[in-house]
Amino acid sequence: MKTARMLLCATGLSIASVAQADPRDLWMFAQWAGDHQTRPFREMLVEVRLYGVVPIHQLLRSASDWRQCRASPFAVPPAAQWPTVRSTLALLQRLGEQGVLRQFEVVSAYRDPQLNACAGGAVASAHTRAFAVDLLLPAWADPNPLCRFWQQHGQAWSMGLGRYPSGRIHIDTAGYRTWGGDGKAGSSFCIRPS
Repeated sequence: MKTARMLLCATGLSIASVAQADPRDLWMFAQWAGDHQTRPFREMLVEVRLYGVVPIHQLLRSASDWRQCRASPFAVPPAAQWPTVRSTLALLQRLGEQGVLRQFEVVSAYRDPQLNACAGGAVASAHTRAFAVDLLLPAWADPNPLCRFWQQHGQAWSMGLGRYPSGRIHIDTAGYRTWGGDGKAGSSFCIRPS
């Protein structure tokens, strides 16, 4: 731990600013899934060959603040949103194939509007109206390839890319835009190409 602290200090980061892994694991998902119908959603993913792009227990994680909001730790998006689920997963698959996004953990995906409001999400959040993922990269990962992909291909994918002060990265296919820690495009960690 002392070595990790020294490394963080050398890079100008504090332990509080390093995003932590999500505690919602496979066992917790199995307990939840036993009472919830996930089969049609999983079958849709298999049919379109996107099952496994993100482990299902991560793909169905709701907001990280689910406990404080007294909500479910997992959620299946409404069937009306499944086309955008496919679009976002296809983007994540492409990012993986091109080596842009090698290792990551999804910590939040679909959120119902009540949970989104309780968790402090934007009123028109892509997490509620389309399909978005918030993810963590390993500490060693460089987010700049994501920016380059967004600059070169983001418009064609209708890609939204944001980065929060916690280190989490938001990806969706609900509109070509980028933002930074304060939620505004002007603070983005990606620069829009001219």
